[in-house]
Order: sequence, then C-alpha cells, then structure tokens
Amino acid sequence: MIILLVGTGAREHALARALSLDPAVTQLHAAPGNPGIADVATLHGVDATNPVAVASLATQLKADLVVVGPEAPLVAGVADAVRTAGIPVFGPSGQAAMLEGSKAFAKEVMAAANVPTAEPRVCTTTAQLEDAFDAFGAPHVVKDDGLAAGKGVVVTSDRAEALAHGEAILGGGGVVVVEDFLDGPEVSLFCLCDGTTVVPLQPAQDFKRAYDADAGPNTGGMGAYSPLPWAPEGLVDEVVRDVAQPTVDEMARRGTPFIGVLYCGLALTSKGTRVVEFNARFGDPETQVVLARLATPLAGVLMAAAQGRLAEIDPLEWRDDAAVTVVVAAENYPADPRKGDPITGIDEAEQVETVHVLHAGTALDADGTLLSNGGRVLSVTALGATLTEARERAYAGVDRIVLPGSHHRRDIAAKAAEEASA
Repeated sequence: MIILLVGTGAREHALARALSLDPAVTQLHAAPGNPGIADVATLHGVDATNPVAVASLATQLKADLVVVGPEAPLVAGVADAVRTAGIPVFGPSGQAAMLEGSKAFAKEVMAAANVPTAEPRVCTTTAQLEDAFDAFGAPHVVKDDGLAAGKGVVVTSDRAEALAHGEAILGGGGVVVVEDFLDGPEVSLFCLCDGTTVVPLQPAQDFKRAYDADAGPNTGGMGAYSPLPWAPEGLVDEVVRDVAQPTVDEMARRGTPFIGVLYCGLALTSKGTRVVEFNARFGDPETQVVLARLATPLAGVLMAAAQGRLAEIDPLEWRDDAAVTVVVAAENYPADPRKGDPITGIDEAEQVETVHVLHAGTALDADGTLLSNGGRVLSVTALGATLTEARERAYAGVDRIVLPGSHHRRDIAAKAAEEASA
C-alpha cells in the first residue's frame, strides 16, 4: 500500500510512525512532513493546504490512500480534491470539516442530532457578548468560531479578560461563541467514521494549560495519557450511542457524510456527559498516546474508513500498557515562541525503554543541525505497565533533551497515576 500523509506536526509524526510499522505499507510519503517524519517517510515540499497540489502529488505517487492530518487542509477542501482524483482519502470533505471549522455550525448539528452539549450564544457585537455573560454568569467560556489552532478559547472568571478576548475576535472580523461553563473532568475520544459506521478508539486526557497545576494560558496541549483508570464504565459505548453516531447520522442526512476522525471533546459534568467541542481530525497530543497503545495495524483500518467498510473490520486490539506523552515547548510558548534554538539529546532520550520522540515544531538548518521551529517542539512518549511507569520513562526521556529556554509540565498524568496506584 502506498500512502501519502498530509501535515507537519507531532500528530502526523505519530501517524507516520504507526503507518511505517504496518507491514502492509510499502511506501510512505509525507507532504510536507518534518525532520522526524523524514526518518520513516519520503518528504515532498508541497503546501498541505493547496488542494490541487496535494491531489496532483497523490496522483503522481499513485497513492492508494491519502491521510490528512491537520484541520486547515481539511477545511480548505484537500480531501475533496483527492476524492475527485479518484483516490481514497481518510479525512472529511470541506463541508463536513465545518464541524470543526465553525463552532456555531457544530452547535447547530448537535442540536439537530439531540447531542448533549453546553448551551451556546453566537455573538457578533459587544452588546451580545455582554448579554451572554449576564445570562451564563462566571466562569465565562469564550470561543473563536473559526479555526484557532487550539488557542482560540478563554475560560475565565475575570469578566474583563473574557470581554477583551471576545472583542479581539470581533475586531479581527470573527464571530464569537459564548457557552455555559461545563464542570467536571474532560475526556478526548476519537471515533473513526466512514460516513455511516462509527468505530471508537481508546479515550485519553490532555492538558491544555501551559504550566503545572493547570496554571497559565490555554495552549494546543502540553501532554496526554491513556487509558483513563477513573473513567466511568461504559463511557465509550455511551459516547458512540449518544454523541458520535447521532452526529454522523445527521451529517449523512444533510448530504455531507463525515469520513475520517470525529474528535469528541467531552466534559463529564455533574449533569452527565456533555460535548465541549468537535474536531474533524486526530487531536494533538492525544494521538501520540492513543496510537502508541493501538496494536491493530493502522493502514488497513484507515483504508476501510475511506472506502466505507468499517462495519467489516475485526474489533480493534489494544496493548495493556499505559502511555504518557510530555510536550517540550519553546521559550515563551504560547505567547510568542522563540525559534531557531538547537535541539540535542533525542537519541539519548530514545535509549530509555519504550520512549520515542515525535517532532512537532522542528527544522534543519543548512548544516543539518536540528532547530526549534514552532511553539510545541517535541512530544516525548513512553509506554509502561502502569501510568506511573509510563510517566517515569517519559520524564526520563524529557530530562535527556536539551533545548535552551524550553519548558514542559511535570504533572502530566500525575494525579491519575497516584489514584490508580492507591
């Protein structure tokens, strides 16, 4: 099987690693990829958000399957162009990807499908923002309606901060969605979809705040772990029944079948499970831990989704091991991350048992030196018989990496590991 993977981050590196380990994959290509992905795939300097260029490359490579990683190419219609070229693609159409591209649209679909979620107010003026804050009270949940790379959300009890965030979005020509606050722990569940059938993966939890103890600003995610020993029994079945399947059915009813990953961001509230958000692709950094635990070869599963055959596949098999990933971020991330710093110690980190290091924001200079080139630079991932063991190995790997000015959280999965061992 010849596969073209579209994207450039740690999520794509995790996908590339999983696909490269699948014996059915004879050639793996990536556009544009990154220096880590280059170890397992042939890179092509193609703009991931250019539908014509991606479809042309897939045709030239005689790809059997195209896997689109990030949200921006999906919303731009890359999957549509590839399908038009007659090549199976794992990723929703531009219209279906609006489940992530517009939070207001996602809320409309959820309402039509009777999916439990936070009550929203769509705001286009400051007066509407003020009214929404009055209606819901604090904490205030203020979201950019459009794509914001995981950083368009502010949750705060400071009304002035909430208003400033909303007005900044409006000032940039955007639309704001203000929501009722959902209490309780959050869970990420990826569901593979072929337009009709839903196959869930294992749940994970990520850490959005920049610093330990959930301090600091929201980020794209500073780490994740799986499994969730504290999750209620039957949670996955409940989410498929009440959230994912009704949503996929509603999208099909609208003539925009959803093919790819429906990322269900959930809050386990005092009133029951509620959807925080949908994404139209694998989440980052949760993908790093979920795929580390997946024992079933990945390529055949993604091809089955692309071809509408998920109902025919065998049940997915999972490793008993726990997985933890820790993000190493550049200095001053998420505000204005510094780029161009040398990175060393990756080989040493991968000498730690089960550790693999996934590249997120890296680049090579003219001399072949590995440099930081983004806010989230690396995801250090490890497996272990327990969450405690996986944490120890992941942090042993992190401690061997040298990136001047970098920072990372030290408490990824700490509470869950402590509770699981109690």
